[in-house]
Amino acid sequence: MRLGFSLLTTALATAGCGGSDIDPGDPGDPGDPVEPGDVTGLASSAGSSRVEPVPGCPGDNGGITLPPGFCASVFADNLGRARHMAVTPSGDVFVVIDPPPGATEPSHVVALRDADHDGAAEITQIVADDGGNGIAWVDGMLYVAPDDRIVRYALSDGDLVPTRGPEVVVSGLPGTGDHHRKTIVPIGGQLYVNIGSASNACQVENRVPHSPGIDPCPELCERAGVWRFSMAYLGQSMTSGHRVATGVRNANALGANARGELWAAPNGRDQLHDNWPELFTLEQDMRLPSEEIFAIREGADHGWPYCYHDPVRDQMMLAPEYGGDGTIVGRCANVATPALSMPAHWAPLGLTFYDGTQFPESFRGGAFIANHGSRFDVNGVGDPGYNVVFVPFTGDAPSGSWETFATGFTGGGLPLPDAARHRPVGLAVMPDGALLISDDKGGRIWKVTYQQ
Repeated sequence: MRLGFSLLTTALATAGCGGSDIDPGDPGDPGDPVEPGDVTGLASSAGSSRVEPVPGCPGDNGGITLPPGFCASVFADNLGRARHMAVTPSGDVFVVIDPPPGATEPSHVVALRDADHDGAAEITQIVADDGGNGIAWVDGMLYVAPDDRIVRYALSDGDLVPTRGPEVVVSGLPGTGDHHRKTIVPIGGQLYVNIGSASNACQVENRVPHSPGIDPCPELCERAGVWRFSMAYLGQSMTSGHRVATGVRNANALGANARGELWAAPNGRDQLHDNWPELFTLEQDMRLPSEEIFAIREGADHGWPYCYHDPVRDQMMLAPEYGGDGTIVGRCANVATPALSMPAHWAPLGLTFYDGTQFPESFRGGAFIANHGSRFDVNGVGDPGYNVVFVPFTGDAPSGSWETFATGFTGGGLPLPDAARHRPVGLAVMPDGALLISDDKGGRIWKVTYQQ
């Protein structure tokens, strides 16, 4: 795949939105100021004062398969639908638990502590009622992203229970539709937020065969992109934010490297065959479009809903809702291809850069990506995902293709989502350099270590 990236105009994508984006340095409608010293830049898990020894691992690696030299222990289990995680410098782990639709229990945040450093958390405690998906710890504040807002709790390193909160940082975010979950990434006093699309392909009737696309797509005004909000103010609204990039269908997998550069692996569109059977075969639908991996840069337009990425052609193609037939490029000729891509429908949900020192040198600065897994039963035609992959980086760009890092989450075979034993979601790096992997099917968290 082509390395590199180009900036693109957002004029076509944003036509009809009304108004203009706030200047990047302008907090917009700031709300209430935060007390001095509450927030600063990017939180890092490396360099903690508490350095845990690398424990021995069980022979089965907690049920997953890893490369030689690595092993995994079950850090926590049976937590419920464990989504993203935040780690404090002292090694406490905070996990968002998002119950399934229709459940009576609310979303919440669970604190985990491995007090005896044996690779498993002995303390499991619910510490907040606001759940959702995204979470981040920065300088004594725990930020949590329910579907329609971002809240924060005062939580000093070493504490498990917040001393204050929740305080609303941003409210009124779009929280309905197909992609309602938010991922948050703190960089330099700003919170970068994924706001996913409300639909699959911005059709007049969502996911209905032969329904045309709306042109221009109104969702792009407030969705299908990455926004940023100041961490220096409370009580902000959607209009307080600045849209960084558009045309990004649903970037649940969003993370920043040590330089503060943001990368995403969004979920690509669905139903090319279901909605356009005369244009795409079922096998083509299983292989199209790719799951893209690219940098999020100021002013970029990544093409959704008008374009999708064909990995064989390495070309952005015109979507059938907008006149495409699988061969037409059209208006997508100027949309940048991704730096890398993964197979279709792997559903990447977590992305983190490795800033630890425990793993071999080749892992330093690279990105781990957690793939939730395909909805297709693809036995005989390919790999359905349900894995964690690694992308090596040199400087600000991938230095090679993705490599499989962790597999075996399904419990054997290649099942559909409802049969999989585990489905990877979140990733986080511990102070000792171990990698955490969360699972929203079995509620398990693995701690992956390297045995020198």
